[in-house]
Amino acid sequence: MNHPPLRIRKAAVLGAGVMGAQIAAHLANAGVATVLFDLPAREGGKNGIVDKAIANLGKLSPAPLASKAVLAAITPANYEDDLAALRGCDLIIEAIAERLDWKLDLYAKIAPYVSDSAVVASNTSGLSINALASALPAAMRPRFTGIHFFNPPRYMHLVELTPDTETDRGVLAGLEAFLTTTLGKGVVYARDTPNFIGNRIGVFSILATMHHTAQFGLPFDLADALTGPAIGRPKSATYRTADVVGLDTMAHVIKTMADTLADDPWHGYFAAPAWLGALIAKGALGQKSGAGIYTKRGKDILVLDLASQDYVPSAAQPSPEVAAILAIRNPVEQFGKLRASTDPQAQFLWAMFRDLFHYSAYHLQSIAQTARDVDLAIRWGYGWKLGPFETWQAAGWRQIAQWIDEDIAAGKAMAKAPLPDWVGRIDGVHHAEGSWSPQSARYEPRSSHPVYARQLYPDALLGEQPASGTTLWENEGVRLWTLGDDGVGILSFKTKMNTVNDAVLDGIQHAIDYAERNLKAVVIWQASDKAFSAGADLKGMLGFVQGGQVERLESMIANFQRTSLCLKYSLVPVVAAVRGLALGGGCEFQMHCARTVAALESYIGLVEAGVGLLPAGGGLKEIAVRAAQRAHDEDVFPEIKRMFEVVAQAKTSGSALEAKQLGLLRPDDVIVFNSFELLYVARQVAAAMAEAGYRPPLPAHAVGVAGDVGLATLRMMLVNMREGRFISEHDEVIATRIGDVLCGGRIERGAQVDEQWLLDLERRHFLELAQMPKTQERIAHTLASGKPLRN
Repeated sequence: MNHPPLRIRKAAVLGAGVMGAQIAAHLANAGVATVLFDLPAREGGKNGIVDKAIANLGKLSPAPLASKAVLAAITPANYEDDLAALRGCDLIIEAIAERLDWKLDLYAKIAPYVSDSAVVASNTSGLSINALASALPAAMRPRFTGIHFFNPPRYMHLVELTPDTETDRGVLAGLEAFLTTTLGKGVVYARDTPNFIGNRIGVFSILATMHHTAQFGLPFDLADALTGPAIGRPKSATYRTADVVGLDTMAHVIKTMADTLADDPWHGYFAAPAWLGALIAKGALGQKSGAGIYTKRGKDILVLDLASQDYVPSAAQPSPEVAAILAIRNPVEQFGKLRASTDPQAQFLWAMFRDLFHYSAYHLQSIAQTARDVDLAIRWGYGWKLGPFETWQAAGWRQIAQWIDEDIAAGKAMAKAPLPDWVGRIDGVHHAEGSWSPQSARYEPRSSHPVYARQLYPDALLGEQPASGTTLWENEGVRLWTLGDDGVGILSFKTKMNTVNDAVLDGIQHAIDYAERNLKAVVIWQASDKAFSAGADLKGMLGFVQGGQVERLESMIANFQRTSLCLKYSLVPVVAAVRGLALGGGCEFQMHCARTVAALESYIGLVEAGVGLLPAGGGLKEIAVRAAQRAHDEDVFPEIKRMFEVVAQAKTSGSALEAKQLGLLRPDDVIVFNSFELLYVARQVAAAMAEAGYRPPLPAHAVGVAGDVGLATLRMMLVNMREGRFISEHDEVIATRIGDVLCGGRIERGAQVDEQWLLDLERRHFLELAQMPKTQERIAHTLASGKPLRN
């Protein structure tokens, strides 16, 4: 059913605490003018509390601001003087402390100022939405809902929508579309139960892990080694996550569960362990206080040892037996071995999973409509690769269910409550027709909301088969394919992290030739959200140099440059659909495409200087050409100097918005907030360009350059930096060569060159740098450690 769109020109956030300020920041990231409210300050200006919160946004890590420039979209306000500003707001999000009485008082205060069409929402993480709605005038209740962002709001994909009994479905549909496309979120509908879905299941998982850590006598860091990436969860695992969240916050959430879930069969476990209370009592609250379960002394990470009540070096690793079990790729075999093992670590893992599965199944019907909602909430809100039901199903639904039943009967499970009857009637919760709903006793398909038509490849659940498309041509490096018959080809790389090698280069050129004869446009898009392209194959290049195959390396670089020109001068528009990393050659490719459509979380940079090289796939050439075009016969040097600093310092954007500021994206490139909509938007842009009669730019034959005078100015700057020990001698060598290319070589200032001249300069300097021992040391160090070397 189609509903009118929810148009939000201006929003308000009530509460400038950690969450409120960061929600305001993300609204500002999306270009939504936002008024941020808090109490009037007791001293100084009345907006002092909000002013401090706004200033702090620029200091937080990870950065809540996609660009510091968006701060201008946030207006400070206080409840005493500025409530009238609410009249112009289309969306009002309350994000004050989790006190029902405080929230109800605030709702009564704002009600006279809320417009007849504004949507009002609470960011509560677990209070009753219906209880909150009771304080609102009857006319406002259809426009009220729970809207729970996860921390940090910019990066965590999940938003839980929890309507009250009177929330208008059209309002929810409009809000869902706004959250999905404008803010880039994954929306899950939750029932109005304590802690909703994500925290109900996620916090129980933490409690179960804590219980079994004690039961099996494991140290905290060993439990983390077992419950992090080894089982598809974040590096912060369990106890590091508690430190990041804040031990006081964790204790508060646990108390909320104890206070509000008295009838839960697991209620006896809803209590903070004694050691947690002791840490809180002495102010060891986790990361925010400098110490909690973990602490850092110098470069050393220490972990709390309960026996000695002191911090000890953290170095725990899984036992050889458990490490071998965790390395098994077949989950059926893996879980069978975990349950059968007598190793305490294996027993810990089995018990932890068993009780998580048991709890999730028992409560599914009361907290969510389908198992899909639970799995996506945990994936998006807690960063797990698979949700609890997906993990269970992958490990063998019926066998796991039988083992859970046996453990319940034997008194080994945390609760005696039986598994629901529906568990034994099905073979798994996710099937081709949808995900299991205990309420409707059937598999329900994904939402038919029109916004999801924009997600051509949504986040797939276990058992879902994404469309493979029709292959038009492929080689070892790339695949050219289509979805439907719209004439827009999709070009995807096959290499690890979509790095660039000869097969990719040759494949791109062949694919563009094919497209010019058979298609109207091409989109370069990668199925992985981790990288558009991590750049050239460094290992292969190092092998060429060390093997004395410099001519082969030169041939590859020349081919790289031909490929970039092929993209730029293609007779059909080529659109780069960028998300994740676009580094080095990946950045150069998108620079040469007719347009880039970038997901907000795109980390773009010409980073070659970090490994002792310079961009030689046409990136420096393209910067020089664009600088000359922007200069309009005036001095080109200011723009060259700005971009020189970006390239010589190997700067990488912290977002697509920042990439525009750095000059690595063009002003008219498109930014998409939801990465699952990236391919849809890129295809639309490519098709529109084709329909508008796209023609490639004419080759640049007269590029005005800064010449020897420009290079001399840059070199003076570098000498000062080296003498001040800000850069090393090799840094100076690399940067000088970057400057030489950007300035067009040692020719007269204002001289005009063509693109090939600049490409030849790039290639020559790249090859000479590649043969230097210090550059080879940098490449080898980066390949070995993943970190740059300053030598």
